[in-house]
Amino acid sequence: MTDQASDIPAKPARGPGYMLRVVLLLQVAIGIVILTTDILPTLPRLLNPSTAPSLTQPVLPGDQTRRYRTDWEPQPGRPATPLPNSGDMPSRLLFQQDGTQMTLTGTILDGDAARFTEALARAPSTDTIRLHSPGGSVRDALAIGRALREAGIATTMQAGDICLSACPYIFAAGTTRTADADAAIGVHQHYFGENTVLPAFLAVSNIQRGQGEVMSYLDVMGIDPLVMQHALVTPPDEIYLLLPEELARYRMTTPPEPPSS
Repeated sequence: MTDQASDIPAKPARGPGYMLRVVLLLQVAIGIVILTTDILPTLPRLLNPSTAPSLTQPVLPGDQTRRYRTDWEPQPGRPATPLPNSGDMPSRLLFQQDGTQMTLTGTILDGDAARFTEALARAPSTDTIRLHSPGGSVRDALAIGRALREAGIATTMQAGDICLSACPYIFAAGTTRTADADAAIGVHQHYFGENTVLPAFLAVSNIQRGQGEVMSYLDVMGIDPLVMQHALVTPPDEIYLLLPEELARYRMTTPPEPPSS
């Protein structure tokens, strides 16, 4: 009697090469998913960058969105207070003490909140923070803001100072907040540190969580969270510059104290 089982060809063993091919195919599939869900939607923005006027153009009511760049140029509409050149802006926050005022100048990077705490500990008499920054790390800006509010410190800006992107969250923490009419305060959308390699739903979740944290922070600081409406509709490569009347309406600036009698 013939053993029929012996006539069935044995399946070839699946060696390491087979498994490597499976892993490679899975990586290609994941790459296609990421490409279609994360990268392709951003291509129009990459191929067609902002057409908003540059920061060299003067701001008028209803015409306040400008291209957000780090290579600041003089602003001909306000020649007395030109925006600074990027070469004059430190690559990370610089802390300069002048009496009881500390000036924060430069880009806000990861770890600057800890550096600020150390700088504040070395200057316990500080009662005012002057800001001059193009922005940077949102989380560090929030941490700096909480620290200076806890210390009971005011914030201020002088003519020609800029406070953009994440910087206004530091400004918002001042116990009193004053800004010269020729200072520039602007907001826009933030990345909140998300990685474009993440699937879209995770990236969106991170963004929403970050926005919720910012709105809660502003509320605690006494700022009208409606100021975020301008940030949420302004893409990261543009900046919405707030007019003095908007700064007052959203309580970003505080009214001057009445003269003592």
